[in-house]
Amino acid sequence: MPLQRRVPKSGFKNINHKEYFAVNLSTLQKLAETKGLTKIGIEELKAARLTNGNELVKILGNGELKAKLDVEANAFSKTAEEAIKAVGGNTTII
Repeated sequence: MPLQRRVPKSGFKNINHKEYFAVNLSTLQKLAETKGLTKIGIEELKAARLTNGNELVKILGNGELKAKLDVEANAFSKTAEEAIKAVGGNTTII
């Protein structure tokens, strides 16, 4: 049997890959309504038990945002950033 068939296949693992925890705009809207927040960051998400604080957080544009919020996260999708700024909010990348 040829060598390439005897040796097991192994894939490629990217060492620069970052795994993000996704938070949607609808979740931020619910959090702002229930807690009365105007600024949402990693600490607020940790206090609401949405993340454990060690994960990288990415804000996604699923849902509708009505409240003016200042949001701090590790990454934003383009639609989420546009939606936050359209309401008058601020986005900050940590």
